[in-house]
Amino acid sequence: MARPKKNITVTAEKTVEKMASIGATNIEIAELLGINERSVRRNYAEFLTKGRGTLKEKLRRKQISIALKGNVTMLIWLGKQYLGQAEKVDNNNKDSKLEVFIKEVRGKR
Repeated sequence: MARPKKNITVTAEKTVEKMASIGATNIEIAELLGINERSVRRNYAEFLTKGRGTLKEKLRRKQISIALKGNVTMLIWLGKQYLGQAEKVDNNNKDSKLEVFIKEVRGKR
């Protein structure tokens, strides 16, 4: 016998979107609504997407704000993510520092 269906209400839709916008998991949202996680995914996908989009937008704005205030770590990270910047790797030296050390130690025997 199937479970009785829960009514989807505007209040539930707003709750799902709000909870998703603060990073709540599908399981946490399901527990709050008193339904299973699969039902949350199936019945509220649009609101999960909207809420998580809001969260990502807020995080992006905050990261950029922090970077523009002079946080060097955040500036570097954003540069790598959005501008394709990368650490320069020197491939001219064929031996790594570890390999040089090992050769020096072996040479002393």
